[in-house]
Amino acid sequence: MARLSVAQLLPALNGGGVERGTLEVARELVRRGHRSVVISAGGRLVPDLVREGSEYLAWPLGVKSPLTLRWVWPLRRWLTEQHIDILHVRSRLPAWIGWLAWRGMDPATRPRFVTTVHGLYSVSRYSAIMTQGERVIAVSETVRDYLRRHYPELPAERIQVIQRGVDPAAFPYGYRPPGEWLADWYQQYPQLQSAPVLTLPGRLSRLKGHEDFIELIARLRVRRLSVYGLIVGGVEPRRQRYADQLREKVRSFGLEDVILFTGHRSDMREIYAMSTLVLSLSAQPESFGRTVLEALSLGKPVIGYDHGGVGEILARLYPAGLTPFGDLDALTARVSELLTAAPPVPLEPAFPLARMLDETLALYESLHEAPRSLA
Repeated sequence: MARLSVAQLLPALNGGGVERGTLEVARELVRRGHRSVVISAGGRLVPDLVREGSEYLAWPLGVKSPLTLRWVWPLRRWLTEQHIDILHVRSRLPAWIGWLAWRGMDPATRPRFVTTVHGLYSVSRYSAIMTQGERVIAVSETVRDYLRRHYPELPAERIQVIQRGVDPAAFPYGYRPPGEWLADWYQQYPQLQSAPVLTLPGRLSRLKGHEDFIELIARLRVRRLSVYGLIVGGVEPRRQRYADQLREKVRSFGLEDVILFTGHRSDMREIYAMSTLVLSLSAQPESFGRTVLEALSLGKPVIGYDHGGVGEILARLYPAGLTPFGDLDALTARVSELLTAAPPVPLEPAFPLARMLDETLALYESLHEAPRSLA
């Protein structure tokens, strides 16, 4: 197979699932001898990306401003000069910039254009850009169903489901954090040493179900269950008011020492491992549910609302963790049941990272070799 030059476009390289997936594909491209370039506005994962052998361009293609359109021409020129084979866009505004640059190039020599639909976006002309790929990757069956329902003009054969994956070596079944980590953790949170810990991972956003989580902990305490709640996720500046509202809600229940806000953490594997249960309570269906998969890979029971990608994963891997969306009575009962006797999580990984990488690179290679439409 010829050496490919692949450019991935996304808004930034911080800590979300889109960003981690980008790094995983970049790392595999380099490992197989291809050229990997990532274009974004920066972020905490850039040093990792560069250290692992990818090239990086700090272009702010995801800034929601008409001025962002000025990047169309530099990107078109760069794609031509660098002989990029695959242009892979992973977010709507970078996709518009990428598509406008790509559309103005010679159809006989321009890169092949790939989109990945990572989210269940609002249905609109703006979101429809994610259907313009010569191949459209759906990260779950849930996303494929969304695309077929809302964008029926997208030919089914252009959609390919490539489910996200987790490396079992990075999240090994039965993992226990090292003693030094545990000592530091319990020095910071001594109350967690001798009681069940329920963890809700995810940035502080109204979509992630933090209010339901706070209500859940309050209900369990009323039942005299001595549980603690961990809210693990960073606060974006524009969501500071919401974060303050959550803390006030915790205070109103008198649970300041029971529900703990850790902020952004880079040691999620260790936090999952010391948790009794991990929860996913998103107010809207998730496109996939990577945190669910990471926790299950470690062998940790997960309880999540039965919708979207989270419901898809739990139905396949851990149906005991399914609970009806928004039903706090059912959620409280299910958590109480699993705290008493949780069925073991299956050992066999159903969504291995290696399969996701193999399928993504196979898509790049097959599209690179496929006949071009010169329209």
